[in-house]
Amino acid sequence: MSLLDYWDTLRPSVKRRKTTADDTDDATGLSDAVTGRKDGLEIPETPLVNPDVEDTASTSYLGQEPEGGELPFPGSQTELESSLPAIDTDSHAIEEYEASQSIPDHEEEPGLRERLQDGKWRKGKSSIYVDAFNLALETVLDEEAHLFDDAEMEVFKQWKELSYESQYLYVRLFLRKTSAWHRINRLGYYSDISDLTSAVNDLQRTRTLPINSPPATSPHPNTPKLGTKFHFADKTDQITTLEEASSLLLLDELKTLAKDAKVQGKSKKDLLTALHRASQQQTGLDWTTTSTNKASANRDTHFTQKILDYTGDCIRLATAPRELFERVHLVFYRSTEWTEKSLTTIILAKISRRNFPEYVVCRSSSISPSRAFLLEFESALRTQFDIDHILEFSGTPTVELLTQVRDHAYKVYPRWKKLCQQEQQKEDSVYECGEGAYLRRFSPAWVYTRIIHKGLYPLGRFKEYKEEHRLLCELLGQRLFHAARRGSWYQRKALLEEHYMWNLMSWEGRSEDAQRKHWRRIALQTCEEGLQDPDCHLIYHYDLQKRIMKLERALKVVKREQHDFSHVMLARPEERTVEGIRIEREDTLAQEDMSRRGRATVWVDERDGGECRVESMCLSWYRDQGWKGYHSEGGIVRTLFGYLFYDILFTYVPNVFQTPFQTCPLDLHTDSFYATRASEINHRLVEITNGESERILRAVHAREAPRQPCAIGIDWTFELDDLVDIVRCFRGEALAAICKVLAQEYQQRGGGIPDLFLWRVESREVMFVEVKSENDRLSDTQRLWIHVLGGAGVRVELCNAVAREVRYV
Repeated sequence: MSLLDYWDTLRPSVKRRKTTADDTDDATGLSDAVTGRKDGLEIPETPLVNPDVEDTASTSYLGQEPEGGELPFPGSQTELESSLPAIDTDSHAIEEYEASQSIPDHEEEPGLRERLQDGKWRKGKSSIYVDAFNLALETVLDEEAHLFDDAEMEVFKQWKELSYESQYLYVRLFLRKTSAWHRINRLGYYSDISDLTSAVNDLQRTRTLPINSPPATSPHPNTPKLGTKFHFADKTDQITTLEEASSLLLLDELKTLAKDAKVQGKSKKDLLTALHRASQQQTGLDWTTTSTNKASANRDTHFTQKILDYTGDCIRLATAPRELFERVHLVFYRSTEWTEKSLTTIILAKISRRNFPEYVVCRSSSISPSRAFLLEFESALRTQFDIDHILEFSGTPTVELLTQVRDHAYKVYPRWKKLCQQEQQKEDSVYECGEGAYLRRFSPAWVYTRIIHKGLYPLGRFKEYKEEHRLLCELLGQRLFHAARRGSWYQRKALLEEHYMWNLMSWEGRSEDAQRKHWRRIALQTCEEGLQDPDCHLIYHYDLQKRIMKLERALKVVKREQHDFSHVMLARPEERTVEGIRIEREDTLAQEDMSRRGRATVWVDERDGGECRVESMCLSWYRDQGWKGYHSEGGIVRTLFGYLFYDILFTYVPNVFQTPFQTCPLDLHTDSFYATRASEINHRLVEITNGESERILRAVHAREAPRQPCAIGIDWTFELDDLVDIVRCFRGEALAAICKVLAQEYQQRGGGIPDLFLWRVESREVMFVEVKSENDRLSDTQRLWIHVLGGAGVRVELCNAVAREVRYV
């Protein structure tokens, strides 16, 4: 089944009110102009991305969840979700859709294809969750069945023979924490499943695989294998440990059990530890205890059975079939993670009735050329998860754990080298220019590169600088994987060469002073190579330039031969203080002893009246100084990027447009976007530098504005005259530098852009303003954008809002 069959849309228009310096008669605040709110309170736009997502482990695919850290997108968006339009995907939207598309009971039950194309549903007989799950399965089996063996195909066949209610129960559990046990009496699906007991028994029933079907194999030792028998879900009798049983209890229930066992603890973890300790120290009464049955008399078994008597029957998805379906989703979504919304958004996008950009849809079956290739990729992901868990979710790593990380890196190193050679051969002889960049993200070598990158950390901690330097040279020696990290590799390599390598390598008859100078010259050459490397992203240039100047001073290079970076050196942002009237509400006074940092403040808009956010208050002050502007938090910048790179965003590249309703290519949020389109992007940057932005902007607006397609970043409610004024006020070099940062790292740099964007036509200048009240401080991503803008020669101000009066209401 194909994804390409059923999408026709129409987007309603929304008007944004223009704000100018002369707009003094309006009684409505700027917040109305930006958000359409009538109460004067402006809610800032949510930052598009987490700046550190590149290092976020993609673990949902493994059925395991990290215990901390932030997610790459709001709501844990996947690459597929990030390319789709913003639509309601909550339970209310799903229920409303299914109810509106329901059919009378006397009509024949529609098939999957008819339900997806025509939107026909029958309560209790079809569900958006089940249909989206089966859509993924059928698409993969139609296009990439060669990735699965006979035993796995038999599992799929028996899946299709399950009743609707059994499938529904399985899918809902699949979308939850898949490796956990669930109490059947608390599942709560009675409105969708008429006979829950039958559905549970159906999933837990033992099934057989044909004898002539060889069992599935996997190179990863921890991956379960399909034998001659399997079941879709595990039964309660497979709960054998106290940890598994206690996971079924709520905290209050666990406290009651702990009280009976006469143990104490504040948290669930403390209570489990105390229970386990008690079970090891005490034994139950057993007059016939022998060495064989002592274990069964242990209190651990007693507590486990007591918990199961309380909870009743339980269910957990069986590991082998679950991981098989996870592999299906890996292939379907071209992503190592997905959420419940990943399934439903595909179908709900149909009813959004919006226009989408015109592009060529292409879904290649060559991402995983063979089953062995896919299994190796899956195995690499599991190793990557182990490393991420050690370094990011387990506190400060011990020497033993760091040694494990280093050993993982060494273990994959030979295979990584071989795959790099093979991929380079394909790049030279098979792929057209840039075609393989996105496909390489699904190669085991992509994951191995990240594993080796993570292996550098323990080498540095162990002071094995010579080995770390060798691996950095190896990583920089290839250009196919993780190009976005090249800047950090250059930085670390130059640091090692400046401070450590002189004492670790052969002196070759040089004195100590000569040896130090020799390696400083090598470090200087490394920094120069980084600046000249087209894959070294712009955000790393400033640090490399600083190290070059430092090294040239240490080497006493004559002035005329030193590098001159004065044209790009950062200008410190100007600081400004704006006074206003802050409002404190009585219900917040009781919280004075608590930390106020990060809490939004409310101010009086003295220009337009009413209450407003601190950004609107400061914007009113700038309007009094003759500036035009918006509180857009990057909305203007992303809109300009969308306009100026519209044709490049939607040009044909294999595999990045896999559905007809995307707002951007799938690789925009990866480092392969720039690499794949480097020639087109660099040509466009030259055009922008040469002052052709207005021509490009007007052409795109004339062609696309009548349809207003859902294109990422573009807010069609910004008026054309304002956008034209803005590009006229922008220096071409500055606008090109900002666009290059977004082209290279759209995902990491979509957030953190200063709050206010201002322009003044008379003086032809633009300015970004980051507003901070007493409760705020700059984040790392905000500091980075201030550096980027300052380095591009754009004026930036830090506006500190100070209350000259506080009103209590």
